[in-house]
Amino acid sequence: MPARLLTRAYPSRPDRPLVLGHRGASADAPENTLAAFREALRQGADGVEFDVRRCGSGELVVCHDAWLDRVAGEHLEVATTPLSRLRRLDVGRRFAERFAGEPLPTLGEVIHALPCRAVCNVELKCEQALRDGGLAWRVSRELRSADPGQELILSSFHPLVLARARLFAARTPAAVLVGASQNVAARARAARVMGANALHVEHRLCTKQSVARWHRQGLKVGAWTVDDPADIERCCAAGVDVLITNQPGATLATLDRLGVAD
Repeated sequence: MPARLLTRAYPSRPDRPLVLGHRGASADAPENTLAAFREALRQGADGVEFDVRRCGSGELVVCHDAWLDRVAGEHLEVATTPLSRLRRLDVGRRFAERFAGEPLPTLGEVIHALPCRAVCNVELKCEQALRDGGLAWRVSRELRSADPGQELILSSFHPLVLARARLFAARTPAAVLVGASQNVAARARAARVMGANALHVEHRLCTKQSVARWHRQGLKVGAWTVDDPADIERCCAAGVDVLITNQPGATLATLDRLGVAD
C-alpha cells in the first residue's frame, strides 16, 4: 500500500469506464501502428493500449508478437533483429492496401505523436520474467521523456517484470494482467504487494462479485478485450473502470445505447 500512495492516480472518468483502443483501433487499422492509434482517438477513445518489446539493437519497438510473420510476412524475431532492419518492414499492407508502407513505430515515437490528453497503456512484452533484457528499465527511462501531463499506465502479464519497472518508475500507475487460465487470486495478491493500482483481466472474469472484491482490495479493474455489445453491457454492470476494445467507436456507441453517461 505505501508504494501505491507514491503513485499518480490511475486514469479514470467519473461518468463512464475509460475506453482504450486495444493496439489502437485494431479492427479498422493495422495493430500497434500510429495509424491505429490515431484512428482510435478519431473514434473517440480516451486512449490506447499497446505492446512494447526490446529489439536486437536495444531500442524499444511497439509490437505484440515475438516474431513478425503475422504482421509483416517476414520470419524475423524482434529480440534479435536490429532496428535498422525493422524500419524497412511494411506492417500495414497485410491489413489493407491503403495502409501500405506503415512502419513499426518505436515507443518514443508513439508517446510523442499522441496528444497529452490520450491515456497510454504500455504493456511490457518479453518471454522470460527473470531476464527481461533491460526492458523494464529502458521503458521506464523512455517514459521520463513524456509530457508531465501525459496519462500513462504500465502493464504486464509478468508480475516480476512489472515490479522491476515500478522500481524505476514508481510514480507511474501499474496494472497486472490476468487471463482466465491464470491464478487470479495469486495475481491480485502480487498486485497489492508490489503496489500496483489495477488488474487488467480477461473480460469473462468480470462479474459483479469479482469486480467488487478487487475494488475492496483497492484495485481498479480493466476488462480486455471487449467488443461484443453483450460483453460490454455485462462489464459495465459489473462496475469495471476500463474497457479495452478493438473497436472504440462501436464500444462508445454501445455505451451510449446503454445510457452510460458521456
